[in-house]
Amino acid sequence: MMPLMYAEAGQPHIIKRIGGSPETKQHLEDLGLHVGGEVCVMNAFGGNLIVKVKDCRVAVSEKLARSIMI
Repeated sequence: MMPLMYAEAGQPHIIKRIGGSPETKQHLEDLGLHVGGEVCVMNAFGGNLIVKVKDCRVAVSEKLARSIMI
């Protein structure tokens, strides 16, 4: 497992674990990021990521990307 922060762009990955507070987990769930779901890093800039989740693109901060394990 590794944090989403270090994922190779353009490759789909399965989320294996999400860390952080219950509020953080709920926020990520609301964005469509959940354990067992597929995520693909589209672009990275300044530590932040643009990820593709279910045909949508979502911006994820570096802090949140470090709490998502793939």
